[in-house]
Amino acid sequence: MKFSNEGTLHLKNITEREMKSLSFPVIGLDGLYKTGYESLNQLDEMTNEILMVNDRIECGISAKDHYAQYMSVALFKIRLENRETVEFIQEGKLISHLQPIVSITSGELYAYESLLRAESSEKKISPYELFQVANKAEMHSLLDQRAREEAIRARKSHIDSGIKSFINFLPSTIYNPEYCLQHTFHIVNKYNVDPADLVFEVVETEKVQDVDHLKKVFQTYKREGMKVALDDVGAGFSTIEMLKLLEPNYVKIDRSYIDRCDEDIKKQEFLSEVNYLSKELGITVLAEGLERMEELKICKEVGVDLCQGYLIGKPEPTAKTPIINTSVAS
Repeated sequence: MKFSNEGTLHLKNITEREMKSLSFPVIGLDGLYKTGYESLNQLDEMTNEILMVNDRIECGISAKDHYAQYMSVALFKIRLENRETVEFIQEGKLISHLQPIVSITSGELYAYESLLRAESSEKKISPYELFQVANKAEMHSLLDQRAREEAIRARKSHIDSGIKSFINFLPSTIYNPEYCLQHTFHIVNKYNVDPADLVFEVVETEKVQDVDHLKKVFQTYKREGMKVALDDVGAGFSTIEMLKLLEPNYVKIDRSYIDRCDEDIKKQEFLSEVNYLSKELGITVLAEGLERMEELKICKEVGVDLCQGYLIGKPEPTAKTPIINTSVAS
């Protein structure tokens, strides 16, 4: 939806009694009404008034009288208040920054993680703001799809075949795996990338409510020849039972367990336990958030397979060579 400075506000599921209680003139019949507005400030005032009458009334706007996308007035208000970010989510330019992932033992480049960024000359928008607004405005599915396409496009442009791409996704945006993931498979075909080079990584793992649903999502990706990963292992979600049930190809250890792990015996014990249990299940272990050589050495001693972090390389618009060779760490 586009919030133009003037247009028509449409109302649905509003009774005649409710309509008559509004201070501004409205025309229409049988629960469908409309009124003009001449500025966004006026539209905001109208929305506030409608909210006071009944927050279940549905609203929509159009530059022309004949079309409106309806939604609850409460959701409409959220989108109106965050209109610049909402419009950016819809049409703004997104780019992927690429952070290297390497083998701890050999030091060889293994993959890049694609991290979403907003490219805007008019307003600086952080990825956090994008996803916060998308969640509040019920646009997280759209943003997730756009981010996924940008990650695959960036892979096609910057990453050689055989080097994997870790691509984040929110399982809550996938309602019916067979249907929703068709968009992903279409993009894979559009850019002619090898599905075997793609690793789809669940973000906000600890917030996953429906494990059976996530299992279906994983199975659908795997069936198409792709790999799957669990993020933030150790952040209150991924027990060994969950690892057995979901059977991810990779687990990423939460950075809170990596930070200063050389100074904390409990963190070292946790790393050893996760690494042992994962290897028993045939799962590759990745440590994220490495910033110090001392942390790298501990992960190497434990037997962790892969690592990423500022010590290895920062996210960049192109696929940069890792900063250090981890094979020399001892």
